[in-house]
Amino acid sequence: MSNDKLDIEFKDAVDRVNAHTEPFPADTLLKLYAYYKRATNDYGKPRSKKPIINAFKTNALFQTENISEDEAKQEYINLVNNYFLYRK
Repeated sequence: MSNDKLDIEFKDAVDRVNAHTEPFPADTLLKLYAYYKRATNDYGKPRSKKPIINAFKTNALFQTENISEDEAKQEYINLVNNYFLYRK
């Protein structure tokens, strides 16, 4: 897949997630968080007020540390597509 097409599909997936009004399962949220951070090259510290949430987010980031930005974008897209396909 070309980088332009990947970027467009990634943006569309992010928009779908942001427009979704129902809560996501916690494990899905953590994966979305980690893939998004890796895909956007945003490695800032988690900023939750609850230390346990920060620990889970940090762990999720560690689990994605060996994938590229493009791989993270594709994994994010796959996760979003599968979530919306099977959530009904």
